[in-house]
Order: sequence, then structure tokens, then C-alpha cells
Amino acid sequence: MRKINLREANQRFSQLVREVQETREPVSVYRHGELAVEIHPPARSSGVRALTPEQEAALNEMFEIAKRARPSKGRKLTRDEMHER
Repeated sequence: MRKINLREANQRFSQLVREVQETREPVSVYRHGELAVEIHPPARSSGVRALTPEQEAALNEMFEIAKRARPSKGRKLTRDEMHER
């Protein structure tokens, strides 16, 4: 884990965050020789945003509608057909 002082972290915060994001290596920030804070990359960095419960419910409802309304063989539902159901 890389160690830097608070003044340096303050002066180049944006660059520091970008480095942590790209290298996934956490950084310890010290104030007056004592650990003040650690900057860690997010635990889940797949680039996929977590859905809210409301969004998750809407997505599941859409999938259920699509399952029940299977069109004839080889034909896909249009967006308007999905919305009507």
C-alpha cells in the first residue's frame, strides 16, 4: 500500500483517485505522521451500476411480460408491442 502525506494528497487528489481506480492499489494518507485515511478502489468494479429496488422490479416485470407474450416462431416483439402488454 502506497503512503503519502495529506498535503500531497490534497494537491493532487483527482490524480490520486484516478491512480487508485486504474491500479486498484489502495493509498494511505498520513497527517502529522499518523494514518488519517485510506483510499481504496470499490469492491465491485465491473463497470455495472447497481439497480435500485424499483428499477430491479421494473426490469423483472418486463422480463415476465416478454416470457408470457412469446411471438410466433422466429419473430421478436417490437418495443411498442412490449409496452402494450
